[in-house]
Amino acid sequence: MKNRIQNLFETKKENILSLYFTAGFPNLNDTLTILKHIDESDVDMIEIGFPYSDPLADGPVIQESSGQAIENGMTLNLLFEQLQSLRNITQKPIVLMGYLNVVLQFGEAAFLEKCAEVGVDGIIIPDMPLYYYLSNFKNLCEVNQVSNVLLITPETSEERIKQLDSYSSGFIYLVSSNSITGSTNAITFQTDYYQRIQNMKLQNPHLIGFGVHDKKTFETVCEFGSGAIIGSAFIKHLKEKGTSKESIQGFVEGIRK
Repeated sequence: MKNRIQNLFETKKENILSLYFTAGFPNLNDTLTILKHIDESDVDMIEIGFPYSDPLADGPVIQESSGQAIENGMTLNLLFEQLQSLRNITQKPIVLMGYLNVVLQFGEAAFLEKCAEVGVDGIIIPDMPLYYYLSNFKNLCEVNQVSNVLLITPETSEERIKQLDSYSSGFIYLVSSNSITGSTNAITFQTDYYQRIQNMKLQNPHLIGFGVHDKKTFETVCEFGSGAIIGSAFIKHLKEKGTSKESIQGFVEGIRK
């Protein structure tokens, strides 16, 4: 049985847009409001970050949103409570992204059971080593039909990429540079890397993230992958322009039109 992520990539092959936001930011109870407004806009997939005090792979914008969310009182427990009505709001694929430490504190099995219960389709845990996934998470992911999305960077060797591809379910997250998220000048220097991955003809589709922030960068990366993930630029927008339907639809139209 396929989950919503796998169905999305089977029915749509290009220009997939995934938006990332941090749960509990700007305000503690914004999660469902933001979800609802993203659902009503031209977005294919939604990523929700659960905050962590030391988000190493994230740039200052997402780090700051994470810090603010923690200050607001956001926890993984509370997020799952908020997501109880998730599937009354959207039928789009939902991915939870966060760090291993938070998941371990919650409990690995409990975490994946909760994901399945509320209707989360995939997880991205950037600091989880592959060996740890294989020994502790793989079976739990399969039992709960939750895709584990693995990341590759410009430094990942070809052999390693093939290995990650064989263990992925859903899609591969192509980190567009070895810099942190939100670095806007990364895209232009990465086309050789995108091309190299494209030429490998991996069995899983890939989305490109880190540095995609406007129509131009979105269109550039879409030439080399199935689409893009936008995080820092969207968080910045929420902070500056708010979480109204007009604000969120305006952001998406700016990328799409």
